[in-house]
Amino acid sequence: MDQHLHVFVTVAEKQNFSRAAEALHMTQPAVSQYIRTFEDNIGVRLLERTSKYVRLNKAGEMVYHHAKEIIGLYTRMQNLVDDLANKAGGPLSIGASYTFGEYVLPHIIAKMNEAYPDIRPTVSIGNTAEIADAVKRHQLDVGIVEGHFKDEELLQTEPFAEDDMVVVASPEHPLAASPRRVSMEKLQEQTWILRELGSGTREAADTVFQKYGISPTSVMNISSTQPIKEAVGAGLGISLLSQWAIQKELQYGDLQIIEVSGLPFRRQFSIVTASLFQTKALQVFIELLRNNKELTVFRAD
Repeated sequence: MDQHLHVFVTVAEKQNFSRAAEALHMTQPAVSQYIRTFEDNIGVRLLERTSKYVRLNKAGEMVYHHAKEIIGLYTRMQNLVDDLANKAGGPLSIGASYTFGEYVLPHIIAKMNEAYPDIRPTVSIGNTAEIADAVKRHQLDVGIVEGHFKDEELLQTEPFAEDDMVVVASPEHPLAASPRRVSMEKLQEQTWILRELGSGTREAADTVFQKYGISPTSVMNISSTQPIKEAVGAGLGISLLSQWAIQKELQYGDLQIIEVSGLPFRRQFSIVTASLFQTKALQVFIELLRNNKELTVFRAD
């Protein structure tokens, strides 16, 4: 903003050169020089000066009125720019696949809320295919998914964490008493309780089956991790689940990890976005994901 304008307004409001100089942290001669230069630029005298006071004349009142408006507009403009450049806030729509969304994301959002209370997140939980599709259609700002999905090349994808998948069973299951690692062939005979097709957890299980050449004879499909854990805990079968998802059940003895040759199976979680242009809120959220030390960080070479 033009310093001459600021000095003029201050002198007009203080009605005294000395008090204006004090408020502006300037010398009185410097203030007087600013006013003379400003009046010369305007082309008319703006202040009536006496030994006792300084007052606006008619031209000065007109200039003062517009000067205040100009200063107000400038201040508003600067505040808006500062908010845009320096403050993260506003709505942020986040999508996550079930495992991450149910067991990890709430802790990330709690940290974000503490550090950036002006960000207003909304969360959608779905399988990997659903979340990726919503990001592609710009219905979500960002997605956190596991495994691969349709039209992957249409989105920006950044692997950021790893997750170990383990076989779990009820502590009363016959496999839980095995003193040795269980073979894949032995697992083929068991009833498997798995997520639905399209979920990253199901993709991980299918990858394990394909890798070791097994085809379970009995499979029960359930579309959510929590009821799968309940079914496994009740002795209905075994499952392949994320270690993130079973911490409480392991702690309370409701589930037990079965030691299996070739496992755990490690999978990647990725951040997916649809645009190269990111809001400040989205940048903050992605940095929290990247820097969360509770996750096993994956870094592509």
